[in-house]
Amino acid sequence: MLPPRQQPSAAGLQTSLSLVSSDLRLSPDAQEPRSNSDNIRESPTESASSQETWPTAAAMMAKKMENDKVDNGCPEQFIIRRVSGVDKISLRDIAGEQVDIISEKMLCLPDDFLDELKNGLRVMLEGSGGSQHREEFLILQKLVNTRPDLTEKTLIRAHRVQLEILVAINTGIQAFLHPSISLSQTSLIEVFVFKRCRNIACQNQLPADDCTCEICASKSGFCNLCMCVICNKFDFEVNTCRWVGCDLCSHWTHTDCAIRDGQICMGPSAKSGAGPTEMLFRCRACNRTSELLGWVKDVFQHCAPAWEREALMRELDFVSRIFRGSEDPRGRKLFWKCEELIEKMKGGLEESTACRVILMFFQELEADSPKSLENGDGGRLIAPQEACNRIAEVVKEAIRKMEMAKEVAELKLDRHKKKLQIEELEKIVRLKQAEADMFQLKANEAKREAERLQRIALAKTEKTEEEYASSYLKLRLSEAEAEKQYLFEKIKLQESSRASQSSGGADPFTGVCIFQNP
Repeated sequence: MLPPRQQPSAAGLQTSLSLVSSDLRLSPDAQEPRSNSDNIRESPTESASSQETWPTAAAMMAKKMENDKVDNGCPEQFIIRRVSGVDKISLRDIAGEQVDIISEKMLCLPDDFLDELKNGLRVMLEGSGGSQHREEFLILQKLVNTRPDLTEKTLIRAHRVQLEILVAINTGIQAFLHPSISLSQTSLIEVFVFKRCRNIACQNQLPADDCTCEICASKSGFCNLCMCVICNKFDFEVNTCRWVGCDLCSHWTHTDCAIRDGQICMGPSAKSGAGPTEMLFRCRACNRTSELLGWVKDVFQHCAPAWEREALMRELDFVSRIFRGSEDPRGRKLFWKCEELIEKMKGGLEESTACRVILMFFQELEADSPKSLENGDGGRLIAPQEACNRIAEVVKEAIRKMEMAKEVAELKLDRHKKKLQIEELEKIVRLKQAEADMFQLKANEAKREAERLQRIALAKTEKTEEEYASSYLKLRLSEAEAEKQYLFEKIKLQESSRASQSSGGADPFTGVCIFQNP
């Protein structure tokens, strides 16, 4: 059976959340057994095999208060002054008082104060405050777990933030307080009453797949799709030997938990039920066994080529611990081969070479399996010709494996070359795109400059036409004035001529004097 199925993740959810037990207790002595994973910090109710990636509450509050000061231009104390001491509520109030009373109070509180409550609980769950925070959280959890009034009917009336805090206290998972996680009111209530998986990346209705086994029926909040049968915790590791699954009931168990509880041990063959013993996994859910060598081989054949160096070393270590107590020859060989490869990789052996070696080793183990040895000879002596034929077949198989390894190396080299070519083409495309953007920018600038010059030319043309019209009108006016003056002078001259002729009595046209009768 391959590693656990990976459920659809919630939007925006990073795949590294809390690994939390569903069977939470109220005293430090009742903690679930820890995993053997190293170098990982734990929260008060979280397994050592999980790692929180959520922002710390202190950092979020500092950033939020800084943004408030920038946006509002007000001092820090402005937000605190808005809530009087009478109106304030605490985490203990939420954990201990009636749902409707707290809900009404929270409706009157500002969002900033509610965020402070959530961030305070998140800091507590991170465990950075030491034993004081742990004791306070255990008090809160005891208050919640001993209340008979927290039912689906009453929680419907709860304030959104109130419900998130109650669910976080009940499960010990701070992801329910994260601003990017937004589950519906119904989903939060179902998680609180153990009708929905508390794993945000799973969120299946419980019992998952309508399972009727004793484990799913007796353990509140247990999900057989993502949780360990022994420790009741979940994580997001897939394609790994960290989880071992039952071939029959499909329940999952941490390899560390199975080793610690003796669920991985020697036993008769899981397929035949007789013959030589081998390393087996006994499922606690159905009490049936699954063989481990074939499972490990399938995991490596399907997943090992995609593992990074650290992942491959970690998986080899898992296999080494699984077969450390093996008494059958194949299991011992696999144990020593894993130890050998781990040491060589620490000395600088490439992960691709180590992967190829372990895959070829699995093929050799398969060739040396009891089935290949049980050929019906019954221990009789093999004829020389038959022995030669078998040796020839072994040599051919070895040559075939070497050729296969060579082909794999060539394929990897070819894939690497193609990857480099693709990267080069992508680089050229980005360069051409940048050039196109630059030319487009210059074209836009040239277009704007042409439009500006066109407007200037149009304005100058209009001004020239106006100046021409003005000059023309002035010229015509001057000509009219000159003609007027000319006519005026001519008329004046004629009048003066008439006056002089009239005074002399002669007709200015005939020169004859005209006398008038008295």
